[in-house]
Amino acid sequence: MKSYGQLCAVARALDVVGDRWTLLIVRELLIRGRARFRDLQAGLPGLAPNLLTQRLRDLEGEGVLRRERGTPRSDYILTERGRALEGVVRELLKWGAPTVRDAPADAIFQMHWLSMPAAHLLRDSQPERGAGCVRFGDPADGFDVLVGDGAVRVGPCDGGRTPDAVVKGPGAALVGLVQGALPLERAAAAGVAIEGDVEALRRILPAG
Repeated sequence: MKSYGQLCAVARALDVVGDRWTLLIVRELLIRGRARFRDLQAGLPGLAPNLLTQRLRDLEGEGVLRRERGTPRSDYILTERGRALEGVVRELLKWGAPTVRDAPADAIFQMHWLSMPAAHLLRDSQPERGAGCVRFGDPADGFDVLVGDGAVRVGPCDGGRTPDAVVKGPGAALVGLVQGALPLERAAAAGVAIEGDVEALRRILPAG
């Protein structure tokens, strides 16, 4: 990595994570917990394999992630120092949220990317109800929202769990739904498909 050559904590941080794609690699590992090389490739469309290899090598050298070698697979995992970047990514998420609506029409969308804003925006508006689960997408690309006792927890899809509702649709509409900008009553017209208990989804959505 090329250094800014400045005795400044901001500049030094950017020396480590300021290169293109680097924080998106961190994003993927924050979402997935652990990932194989091919998982990272799938979640970072447009990133050439050789550049991904170099970025991973650089981040490992800086102590941001480690490679856990095993049989039959090797996983990349954030170190404690790498996980400390979650606050940085969260602030970028908040700062960038208003700009999503102006993204190019051909911008790529993957469902698991939505899990990060979902974790901060969704709420249990009916804590008196029992535990529930709403799935966005599917196990190949998606996440589960577990709700109960006034709390919401977002994590990878659990293939052994039967969700109360499954939500799919175009990225722009789903982002609007999670942000509270798209009312649930208008979701179908925007291309959102909901299978199962619609009220389970309504329970976790922002008031708008």
